[in-house]
Amino acid sequence: MTLIQTQLRPDDANPVHRTVAEVMDAAGPQVCDDMSVEVALAVMAAARTVRLVVCDQDGQCTGLVSHTELAAVRDSSDYTDRVRLRDILGDHGSFTSPVTTMAEAEDAMRTRQLGALPVVDEQGSALGILALSR
Repeated sequence: MTLIQTQLRPDDANPVHRTVAEVMDAAGPQVCDDMSVEVALAVMAAARTVRLVVCDQDGQCTGLVSHTELAAVRDSSDYTDRVRLRDILGDHGSFTSPVTTMAEAEDAMRTRQLGALPVVDEQGSALGILALSR
């Protein structure tokens, strides 16, 4: 995985021109989309995180799952231990580039009602996560 180094900017830097790479969080744990919901919840607990980056078997990011989403699936009446992360991923097309401006990313996230968005490189590998402050 390629690491992005962020550079600190003065507080008066124009937020319209700031890029996603400047403010994104580390990608954190990445799991395969064939993982079960129970195992994913255990990984989250061990890593002390509230979301996981989900990748396919080629290592390309396919989305994010949150603890809230996984707990809701596990607690539903339709849940079985055969449910995999790929079965519950929502909007697979929601990604952003590290060179996207914050203004563009925030607008897209608010329009699609996303609290977090994976940041991927040109090959689809996860570089980080952009999360909106509520």
